[in-house]
Amino acid sequence: MPSTAAAAAAASSQPDDLIRRLRSSDGAVKLKALRELKNQIIGNRTKKLSYIKLGTVPDVVGVLASSVGIDSGSALIVESAAIIGSFACGVDAGAKAVLEAGAFPHLFRILSNPNEKVVDTTARSLRMIFQSRLAPKYDFSKNENRDCLISLLNSDNENVTGLGASIITHSCKTVTDQKILSGAGVLRMLITLLNGSLYQREACLEALTAMLSSNSEVISNFVDLDNGRALSSLINLIEDKSPRTRLLASTCLIVIGRTCSSYLQGIELKNKLILILIELLEEPDRVGDEVPFAVANLIADREDLQRLAFEANTLDKLCDFLQRETLRPKRFEGLLLAIAELCSRLESCRSKFFSLKVLNLVTDSLKHDSADVQTAACICLRNVTRSVKKLSAGHFMNEMVVDPLIQLLQDSSTSVQVAALSVISNIVVDFANRKSIFLRCGGVKELVRLSQSMDPTLRLNAVLALKNFVFLADNSSKECVLAELTVSTLVSLICEPKVQEQALAFVRNILESGINSVEHVFTEDGIIVNAIGKQVRNALDLNVCIEGIYALGNVATGNELHKEAVMSQILEPQVNGPSQSVLIKFLQGNNSQLRVGAIWCIINLTYPDGPGTSSRIAKLRDAGVICQLKKLADDPCLDAKFRVKTALLQCVNNSCAK
Repeated sequence: MPSTAAAAAAASSQPDDLIRRLRSSDGAVKLKALRELKNQIIGNRTKKLSYIKLGTVPDVVGVLASSVGIDSGSALIVESAAIIGSFACGVDAGAKAVLEAGAFPHLFRILSNPNEKVVDTTARSLRMIFQSRLAPKYDFSKNENRDCLISLLNSDNENVTGLGASIITHSCKTVTDQKILSGAGVLRMLITLLNGSLYQREACLEALTAMLSSNSEVISNFVDLDNGRALSSLINLIEDKSPRTRLLASTCLIVIGRTCSSYLQGIELKNKLILILIELLEEPDRVGDEVPFAVANLIADREDLQRLAFEANTLDKLCDFLQRETLRPKRFEGLLLAIAELCSRLESCRSKFFSLKVLNLVTDSLKHDSADVQTAACICLRNVTRSVKKLSAGHFMNEMVVDPLIQLLQDSSTSVQVAALSVISNIVVDFANRKSIFLRCGGVKELVRLSQSMDPTLRLNAVLALKNFVFLADNSSKECVLAELTVSTLVSLICEPKVQEQALAFVRNILESGINSVEHVFTEDGIIVNAIGKQVRNALDLNVCIEGIYALGNVATGNELHKEAVMSQILEPQVNGPSQSVLIKFLQGNNSQLRVGAIWCIINLTYPDGPGTSSRIAKLRDAGVICQLKKLADDPCLDAKFRVKTALLQCVNNSCAK
């Protein structure tokens, strides 16, 4: 049996008893309870959440508030401030509880305490709060807030200056914020603090990155400081002894380079940045987790940097890390995104990706527990599947790739669904025509379901994927899609502004296979053709008109009934517009694609040997179409010019053109 003393000690460490002692009027009792609480929660997320649920945070804040001004209160302030910071660190529920308990104003007031230890602890606690996304944003437009920030940055206490830098990192999110701080001389203050301790240097690098991000004016101010010495100092820091300093300095330079590439033109510096980031991949914990994101940001949309990175074997290194067994989700996500960027433009990178045999690993990560990892895996696959060569070889249209992607279409996260749709839109093009696999796995059913989603982004991406699926598909596959989609749903999509361009492109692809395909759009009294014609006549969006006129041109390849239906659509006067037909409007317009689409319509409507061809040519002539065609004989668009010759020749051969 435990001794009486041991039993008493165990009882005193119970949460209920500890909370009771926090509320004691005896300072010594409260101090001991605070120390016990601190020892229990530091580094222990489970304990933090447990005490938060028990309502402990307001009690700790109460101790902090009541201890200010008491001669013996310094120890209580130090312990309670440390606990408040710990509750807020890395736990959103803790940050929320701390803010709701009113700790924020008390902590700021305590920064003026004469006791150095009190100020140190309080500054660290506030910095932990500002690391939470829930912390309030500092309004730099207010003079008192700006003055407070400058006083923090001017402090001799490194924890206080670090707090000032953290406030900038957390709150400087707009162009206005950046300009206000730059105008107040904050850039120069941060540069000066880069010469301080490691802690100050790294806090200031993060703040600098926030101030310079996407702001060419502030970047220019920074580069001009001390005749360029500020930029030189930053460049020197990418070779610092501290891995985190090297990463933060590199990140800051990447921000500068993405906004003002002229300041970072040298190949030598670009190569150095790439090599330093590759080296930092080996770092453990937070630095190593953040490096792949820096790589991705450096090379995003920059083919020149992607080539340099590829030549430095960055893809090999990233794929090597991807195959390691114990990867934390954050690093896993970053690696996938960095690989995605490398494969976004260069076919050589995509070929190398396949040779490194990591496709299965990326595909398996579609089943990862983390939504962020799943999304990153989709982005990676989307870029890899831009390879026409690999699509043609049918590398992606198999159950191993298709099944997990279709499962993601049912995910609770919209961002995951959209990411999965972006991959599917690529792989269903499938030049090897293995589309039956996608049908068999239930992919079309899911795409049709999402085409009717309440979310407009999901609807748009689902219709885009359906459009790509029916591209060069056999008639059987098209029939399956249309049966699942239904005529009424397709008509509603054609008429919906947010998706109608892709819906019309879907119809255009359906109609690519000749007369058998044309029959698909003449069910239910031709309401699909009527919907297309209405959009062509009334739409203000050029792309909608282009897709619509080409779709009608495809319908015109059908039989006499089909051709007459197209005639009625393109010769009907526009609603609320000029009395001329939409066909004349397009032929007279400045857009070459619309002119070519209109000419194709005429070619298909006047194709020789049709029983109604002469009659249609007569109608086109009476509507002024033939006359307008002749004016396009020297069209600056060579495609239009060539098609006009064909159209006129067909009309002449039918002895109807004058």
